[in-house]
Amino acid sequence: MSETTSHSDQRWLLPQLSLRESRVGRWQSLTPELTAVLPAEPDLPNALPLTLYRDERSDYRFNLSSDAPRLFLVASGAGESLRADLLTLSQSVAAAYMDGDRTVLSCPLPEALQAWCEAFIGRHGELIERRGKGKKGKGRARETVGPDACPLRGDPLEGAQP
Repeated sequence: MSETTSHSDQRWLLPQLSLRESRVGRWQSLTPELTAVLPAEPDLPNALPLTLYRDERSDYRFNLSSDAPRLFLVASGAGESLRADLLTLSQSVAAAYMDGDRTVLSCPLPEALQAWCEAFIGRHGELIERRGKGKKGKGRARETVGPDACPLRGDPLEGAQP
């Protein structure tokens, strides 16, 4: 599939970044801010794809069910050389980039993108993650080992010769 072909699970957006002056005590600095995202064409400079993935549906549902759903932008560089690299709706993906010392900005998720994400989840179904205690007996010795093993019954040393 070519890049210019419309993909139902992908939307092209143009992030609007600005630098805001902030002051902490007597120190002044420029803080990057994601002020808006606009619909865009793939061939537009600085446009980024927002792609939805089936294995991140539970992250999308978590984001959409929050009081204020967010769109996350992963960026590289600093100050005026800040460059947008990736858009995501997954808070887990954004957090992983933050752990890697990348700049992550966010803005409120526009209603049109919320509806698009809801439709994606509706088409592909809810992804239910089971986060229980794990499998029964996990980490314990097995009663049987290998194809020829049988469970021990009685005293294994009974009838042994000294």
